This record gives sequence, structure tokens and C-alpha cells, in this order.
Amino acid sequence: MSRPLDRFFGPGRKRRRAKLPLARSAGRVRSLLIVVAVVFSLAAGRAVQVQAIDATNVAAEAADQMTVSHVLPAFRGTITDRNGEVLAQTQDTVKIIADARMIRTNGRGEASMTASDQVAAAAAPAKIAAILVQYLGGVAEDYLPRLTASGKGESYQQIAQKVPAATFREVQAAMSAQKLVGLSSESQPTRVYPNGTLAANVIGAVNSSGVGASGLEYALNSSLAGKDGKEAYETSPNGRIPLGDNALVEPVDGTDFQLTLDSPLQWQADQVLADRVRKTNADSGMLIVMNPKTGEVLALSQYPTFDPNDAGKADQKNVPSRAVTDPYTPGSVQKTLTLAALMDMGLTKPTDVVKVPKQLKSGDQYIKDAETNLPSHLYVRGVLAKSSNIGTILLSRKASKQSLHDYYVSFGLGQKTGIGLQGESAGILPAANMPDYARDGLAFGGSAVAVTLVQEAAAIAAIANGGVYNKPKLISSATTAEPHRVVSAETAADMLSMMETMAQQNASHTFDVTGYRVGAKTGTSKKFDTSCNCFRGLVTSAVSVAPVEDPQVLVYAVLDNPKRDGSAGGSVAGPVVQDVMSVALTRYGVPQSTGKVPRLPISPDKLK
Repeated sequence: MSRPLDRFFGPGRKRRRAKLPLARSAGRVRSLLIVVAVVFSLAAGRAVQVQAIDATNVAAEAADQMTVSHVLPAFRGTITDRNGEVLAQTQDTVKIIADARMIRTNGRGEASMTASDQVAAAAAPAKIAAILVQYLGGVAEDYLPRLTASGKGESYQQIAQKVPAATFREVQAAMSAQKLVGLSSESQPTRVYPNGTLAANVIGAVNSSGVGASGLEYALNSSLAGKDGKEAYETSPNGRIPLGDNALVEPVDGTDFQLTLDSPLQWQADQVLADRVRKTNADSGMLIVMNPKTGEVLALSQYPTFDPNDAGKADQKNVPSRAVTDPYTPGSVQKTLTLAALMDMGLTKPTDVVKVPKQLKSGDQYIKDAETNLPSHLYVRGVLAKSSNIGTILLSRKASKQSLHDYYVSFGLGQKTGIGLQGESAGILPAANMPDYARDGLAFGGSAVAVTLVQEAAAIAAIANGGVYNKPKLISSATTAEPHRVVSAETAADMLSMMETMAQQNASHTFDVTGYRVGAKTGTSKKFDTSCNCFRGLVTSAVSVAPVEDPQVLVYAVLDNPKRDGSAGGSVAGPVVQDVMSVALTRYGVPQSTGKVPRLPISPDKLK
């Protein structure tokens, strides 16, 4: 067995008896042993510190230096129309990043570069810039400063954003062919709207962070967004460590939504409306096309509008959907609801005669009709056809305020439709205990009531649907409240007949669609200006349903404050409704009317 000093003198070597002259040597040995012992003690202490005390900290430092993690963005859900045409989708795009330090050495490392390596590295930035110009556009000077950046913290430079992933793969292939390195990418999904302004106020847009900011993008954001994933892995100066620790949480993509909108019809409606707004010099316009049998919205147009692909530059007042956010006084379109309610209550019928004076006191004001040459007597049918305010008020006074109020509520007035768009207004509906003058104004669509385009369209659609109200619907998969009956089928049929008579009475044949029987109603109301606390300007509107025998389509347009080409709903908004109705009936292959159009009198007087 070796002894402690054998390591110095070797095993088995016999030591000689010390002699006095060697005492000095023995002292040196002892000193040496002390030094060695101290060294070993220090080393052992450090080992204990590293292995026991600082082990956690050292490991953490190493992990931080060797582990890379990044978010795996979820792809936002796609929005399509009823035919599957894409209205909003997320493209696979990336952010391109340059590692200037790697480019500077062309991936060789400065310590090991040969002369030929140095030549190749010097030429690398210009070659990479040329490739970027080829695939991304611009000029070399746009890229060279970032490709050659130096200094602490300046190695990684952003080259471009929202580059299609396929384009970056082409860039990588071109660089590989020339043995160039130094560009990488980060996933940066981009929201795009292939049809630009089409239905923009319905679809909405996302903000710079990819979060829904308006329209359905906002309303459905939590479902559309999905859930981001995360990836973490070990790396080294030479790249990812194949057998290192890896952690992966896959992203969950957002939910896709199919809308009830019909893109080709939506496009036609957009064009017709925009042209009419410009021609009449109106402040704005909006239009809806509905299937009255289902409540499905087939088109919902607005002008002016915006392009969601460049939402940051949009005039913010043109971004929300005015069809739900901006209540307006409906004017005489409201008479269809009032007369339907009165007939359903059994208080009148189309052939009843109403004596119509030249004016009628309501509160402290006198109400007059727009037409000054009306006969002194009108059938109820004629009250609608000639849009008599006085006749409608006189008829409405037969009913209790509570009864009328209940019918308006059943038609959906004074409450949000729940169509799913941001900022929806409930409009204004006076309470059942309203003053008499408010009841009068409510009956003919005066300032006592305010509706949204979607509200009023859904209410009139109930009449077109045999008296059954369907909640308006924009999302195909959405579950809505069960349909409910507002008026009887007989009442609805009588009202449709009266609307057809109204369309016939239009001298300019504004609502005529060749081959189809059409029912219509117009509206004109004064616009209240809060800046002067006065009425200034007009709101004009028109609605039509066709074919009257079995309505398949409803079109309703509202133009705000037109300044040219007339001042009545028929002359201003009527042409929009006529054009869009013609397109819709043809597009859906609705069979033409076969029955003869009845010519029904509007007055017992001899009206020419």
C-alpha cells in the first residue's frame, strides 16, 4: 500500500536516514507540502461552490445563453361570403432580418477566415442587396446600410415586413445558390381583404397589432383570433442543436365564418349606391338587400366607405356601419307599419274611406300633406299610395297608444336587432304613455321616432313574409331568435297590395321592374341639426319588395341630405332601389309574375 509521499518519491523507494546536513532539505519539503495543501483546499472550496452553491445559477445562465424561444402566431380565421368567396383572410407573411455580423464574415468567423474567405465576405453585402432588389424591389442603397451595420446591439437589422413566405423562400434559394448567408425570418401573418372596399363596413378591419378594430373583425375577434403557440429550443453559435431540449406548443388557428352576403350582388349594390350619392350630392347613403323569408342580409352597402387594407388612412366617420349606428327619422316608410298594425287590430281595412282635411292640429302645430291637391276623401289604400300624413294620423287615433306601441315593439323598433355589428343603436321609440303629438308623429314617421336601416328593413320584411318577423342575419351559422308573428297573413297580404298600388301611383315609374309586380313605399323627413337646434336638410328613402305575390327580395335605400336631382324619396332613393331590385331578381332566377296587375282605386272621388 502506497504511502502519502509515494507520489513524490515513487513506491518502493527506500528513504535514507536523514543526516544533519539534510535538515534544510526537509524544511523545503514541509513548505512545499503546505503550499500544495493550501492549493488543494482552495480548489476544493471552489468546486464545492460551483457544484453545490452556484450550480442553479450557473445552469440558469447557461440555459439562457443556449435557449431560444419565440411565439408561433395563430392564423386568424377566414371570412367568406355565402358562396365561399374570401372576404378576409390571413396571408403567410414574414419579417426578414439580417445578421450583419454573419454577413460581414459570410458565416466563416473572423478568426478562421482565409484570404479568399475575406474576398468573398467583402462581396457578400452587395450580392445580398442585389437579391433583395430582385425579389422585394427598391434599390441596393435601401438595404446596404442594414446589411453592413456594425457596433454593439446593431447586428440584427430588420430588412422588410409582411413579405409573402413564398417570396422569402425564393430569396433563400437565390442566396443558397451563391453560397450566401445572413438572412432569417420571423412569422408575421398579415390580414388582407381581397375585394378592397366591398362590404368593408360589415367586415371591418384589424389594427396594426392584428386585433379586430371594427365591423365583424371586432365583434368576432375572440373567435377569429385563435390562440398563439410557442416554441423553445437549444442553440449554439453554429445553429440549432439537433438533440437539444425542445418545447413546442402548437398554435390554434381562429374560427372561420361564412356570411350571408352575396359578393356579386354586394358589388353591384355598392356601385349603384355610390353613383347615386355622387349624382345627388348627398352627404352619404346606405342600402340593404334582404331575403324576407329568412332575414338573411344579402347586401349591406354604404358610401362613402373605406379600404380595410389601408384602414389607418381611413376617415374614421366612414368606418362604422351606419346601417346600425346612425338612427334617422324614417318618414313615410313608417306608414306601412302603422297601417298594418291598425288593420291587424281590426280598426280599419283598405277600402275604408277617410275624410282628409287640408291641415290637422297636433299639439301646438298644424300637420299638412306634401301633396296639396289630394281629394277630400281617400280610401285607406289611397292614404298609403298618396302618403297622407293627415289620413294616417286620423286612423292612428282610433287605437290606444299602448296597442300601437306594442305593435312597434313587435316590429323590432326601439331595440337593437342583435345583428352582430359594433356600435348598434336601439333607435328611438316613445314610451306607451307618450303625449298625443308624439303618437301623431310616430304614426307617419315624424321626428318622434328614429330607426336604423337594419331595424326598419327587418320590420318591413315581416310584412313581406306574410306577417312573420325574422331577426336580421349576417352570419350563416348564427343562431337567432325564433321567428314571431307580428300581423296576420291576411293583414300582410292587404298591405302588400296597398304597397303595389303605391308603386303604380308613381308617375315616373321609379319602381317598375319588367316582368315583376312590385310593392313600394317612399319616405322623406326633415333632418335635425344639433349645431343650430333646428331642422336643416332632408333624409330621403325608398323600399320595394318583389314579386308581390310571393316576395323573395327586399331592397331599402336611404340617402342623407341630397342637394340635387329632387328632394323626395321616390325621385332620390327610388332609382337605387329599382336598379338593385332588377339585378337581384335576375341573379336569383326569381320567376316572373304571371298574374295581372290589379288597378285599384285610391279614392271614391274622381281623382285624375
